[in-house]
Amino acid sequence: MLRHKGRLFFKAMVAAALIMGMASASWSEEIKIGTGAAAAENIFKKIKFQLAKNLDIKLDIVDSGPVQALKDLDAGKIHCAVGGVAFPDWMEMMAKEGYPIADPSVYKNWVIGEDKIKILTNTDVPVTSLSKEQLVAIFTGKHQNWQQVGGPDKPIVVILGSKVPGTQSVFRRQVMGSAEFTPKAMAATTAEDVKSRVIRNPGGVGLGTLSQVDYLVNSPTTPDIGRPITLITKGAPSEGVKKMLDYISGDGQRYIVK
Repeated sequence: MLRHKGRLFFKAMVAAALIMGMASASWSEEIKIGTGAAAAENIFKKIKFQLAKNLDIKLDIVDSGPVQALKDLDAGKIHCAVGGVAFPDWMEMMAKEGYPIADPSVYKNWVIGEDKIKILTNTDVPVTSLSKEQLVAIFTGKHQNWQQVGGPDKPIVVILGSKVPGTQSVFRRQVMGSAEFTPKAMAATTAEDVKSRVIRNPGGVGLGTLSQVDYLVNSPTTPDIGRPITLITKGAPSEGVKKMLDYISGDGQRYIVK
């Protein structure tokens, strides 16, 4: 009889644990975010663990860049789009990419942070500072050798990412003006790929985010190149997105790269 009661008790405990586990799983909410490099590196990858732990919110981060992110938002594939660009500039960018937004008022937007675009070079290029004029000469291809800006006798290898249009758009507007990037640039994709290629290629140089600066690259001092990080929803945000926004503006500030 005691053994029978023990087995019944054990089964009841197992059933209760399963029910609690299922309930816990049902409480968690997934938020799918299409984003550019700045937001992914400086914000969402920094708070992902804490959101899951404290708010039962699971982040699915799609590193697509702001243009594709807004297209995915329109298609209902993601809950919000995020980019390192101001909302009016984002709308202008979409028009240039052949996807004009007829009614921007359909979207709600919040500035959730800011980023500084950093110049990343291979560690074999220990230049300590670059002026705006030198940056223009490097990224247009006018300068071909690092000696022309006080560096070593090494060819300059410009690396540009196809999935960081926000970064490149801001850099062009604030630094290059009407000048074009060199057509001889090495092709990369995401911000992580740009950094990886900078590390692997002697003389390499690319555009990165503040959080990417570490011992693996050299990052010379330059004039400030700043931008807001903007989150967009189509219509009102979901309850999960509202909770995430509150967390980003509150307790999440301790984890976000500034």
